Amino acid sequence: MRKNVFVFALAVITLFAISAFMVSLPQSAHADRVTPPPLPAGMAEVPPGNTAFLVGHAVGTQNYICLPCPNPLTPAAMCPASGFAFGLFTPQATLFEDNDKQVITHYFSPNLSPIPPEIGGTIRATWQDSRDTSTVWAKVHQPNGAAIVNQNAIAWLLLDVVGAQDGPTGGGKLTATTFVQRLSTSGGVAPSAECISSTDVGKEAFVPYTADYFFYKAAPPVEQ
Repeated sequence: MRKNVFVFALAVITLFAISAFMVSLPQSAHADRVTPPPLPAGMAEVPPGNTAFLVGHAVGTQNYICLPCPNPLTPAAMCPASGFAFGLFTPQATLFEDNDKQVITHYFSPNLSPIPPEIGGTIRATWQDSRDTSTVWAKVHQPNGAAIVNQNAIAWLLLDVVGAQDGPTGGGKLTATTFVQRLSTSGGVAPSAECISSTDVGKEAFVPYTADYFFYKAAPPVEQ
């Protein structure tokens, strides 16, 4: 009887130890679970040697302002015949994990920690970790870094990281990021019919959107 009690107690202790170990696993141990969807034909892929380590599900707005075209936000090649167009002045989004926990804030900001040959202070797409405030800046990959999958949704993108900065206490959850993908988008397209004349100049449009952002870092070297 005493032996059976001892065996039962040992089994319970072992189960608790296994559970504690699984809870304490770092996020990197789950990197294999981050699986981006297939890309559309012709869209640039993340270069070999990089692996996805984090995905955030974004909910927010793409924020536009109506201006004469061309302008700093809209190149001549994208100007409509009217000579006026909405230009994106910033996204404003919060990224969540699958458990609905907020993990990252997304917006535009000056690149405060450029990676050469990037010029410091250039306005870039920005992601800031919600906990340690580590930050990365990125620009659209060239060539073929954008693809329209749905005419009613903003483009899927591959972005090259061109700046990274640890948080003020040394946190660096995002600073190893090498590439960011914006995939599975919905909404966010500027309402072009509302920006067609000089009377529309200065009008703003905050267009709801969702997207999945995948963050990549250099894969560890393979042991020989």
